[in-house]
Amino acid sequence: MSTAPSALRSAPYRRLLGAQVVALLGTGLLTVALNLLAYDIAPGSAGAVVATALTVKMVAYVGVAPAMAAIVAGLSPRVVLVGSDVVRVLVAATLPWVDQVWQVYVLIFVLQAASATFTPTYQALLPTVLPRKDDYTRALSFSRLAYDLEAVLSPLVAAVALVVVSYHGLFAGTAIGFVGSALLVLGSRQGAGAVPVEASEPFRRRLTAGVRLFAGRPRLRAVVALDLAAAGATATVLVNTVVVTRGTLGGGADSVAVALSVFGAGSMVVALALPRVLRRRSERQVMLGGAVAVTAALGAAVLVTSSPTWPTLLVVWFVLGAAGSAVLTPTGQVITSAVSDAERPTAFAAHFSLSHACYLFAYPVAGWVGRAAGVPAATAALAVVAALAATVAAMTWSSPEPSEDASLDHPARPDATRLAHGSEIFAMLGEPTRLELLWLMTEGPQTVTALVEAVDASRTSVSQHLAKLRRAGVVDVLREGRTALYSLRGGHVERLVREGLNHADHVVSGERPHA
Repeated sequence: MSTAPSALRSAPYRRLLGAQVVALLGTGLLTVALNLLAYDIAPGSAGAVVATALTVKMVAYVGVAPAMAAIVAGLSPRVVLVGSDVVRVLVAATLPWVDQVWQVYVLIFVLQAASATFTPTYQALLPTVLPRKDDYTRALSFSRLAYDLEAVLSPLVAAVALVVVSYHGLFAGTAIGFVGSALLVLGSRQGAGAVPVEASEPFRRRLTAGVRLFAGRPRLRAVVALDLAAAGATATVLVNTVVVTRGTLGGGADSVAVALSVFGAGSMVVALALPRVLRRRSERQVMLGGAVAVTAALGAAVLVTSSPTWPTLLVVWFVLGAAGSAVLTPTGQVITSAVSDAERPTAFAAHFSLSHACYLFAYPVAGWVGRAAGVPAATAALAVVAALAATVAAMTWSSPEPSEDASLDHPARPDATRLAHGSEIFAMLGEPTRLELLWLMTEGPQTVTALVEAVDASRTSVSQHLAKLRRAGVVDVLREGRTALYSLRGGHVERLVREGLNHADHVVSGERPHA
């Protein structure tokens, strides 16, 4: 029986993770350099230039991701990833010669369009590189950590670099980061195969395919609602931290960094813990619990921002970071389980666009309502939005848990019919490949493709084994569009498989049996 290695033991994944981290660091350096460039070009309105550039970034994220997914459909992920990095290198190399505000906006749009192509493609490739659920869950945790660390480390790296170089040198650092990302992607040797697409499908349908996926599948609609709840937490912290820490509490410039670091720390703590939690709890339970916690923390933030003290502010900011991470980290796992392999790039591109649309809504609420009616009012508005989003998600995403009225009282002595069916079930477990397929399903629902990639058997053989397991009542199949997801039928089967293999481990290893 194959064993599942840790995600970081996979050399291809380590290189892809390195590509993500290096590219994020380059993007962070670019953000700092952009602020300094804006001040040089328009010293009297540098803030407006930066704000507009960030708005251009969000518009590019929302509008470009689905379009680029349709344009690059059919290309190999490696070509798309490296091509995106090449575009970002060229843009970063051009920025030192910019001397007009409009040039900043154009280049930022191109740069972020490339990022909006890179990120969904990277996200869609990960489940192929790490087919085991535990490894993929750990990879999602690392991705969340990478985003959090980028926000913390990039300004520090930029500050150190500015001691010895001008901010134009940061543009060179950005370009180097994207070159490194491209080299790591090539070194991973992953994603070389073309992605199958329907050749006759018109561009317009490919353009809207992602939105139609999310509109047609309840779990995916719930994901967008949960994204909106998490966006409220992030917008509250990123937009109004400076107002509360410096304006109300009278802190210095370092107070902003402290509060944002605490928010990031909350996110990182949960991201590190989630792989273990998700072995015992479903994604639905974790994400809905996170949305409820976001709502509660935003409610507490209304009181804290009305009459803030440093301890209460930091506690609430930590909880907001933790709750938001609980919502966002498992998202990739939900999307992967809800779509087919061919639909995965389109689905991740659509989610990239729709999730950033949530931020495009939440940021103005936090800023404009905060300026017009005060930070507590803006926070209260986002708390209401988060509560509504969590409610919609809970109603949309039906619980996969067993029915509460399922019988737990079984006959003490089985009759002939039950003995015959029990013998058939044990016969199903008596073949090594079938047993391995069942063990893989203890980690969660699986597609046929994922099962074929994980075991040493042909697709035809796996399909035949699955058909036998279905007829024996051991597994269930759920169809969502063209995707078939196979799962164990209830907790009894899962415990039977796990305990049988646990006992086998004792026999093979010679470890003493449990009492």
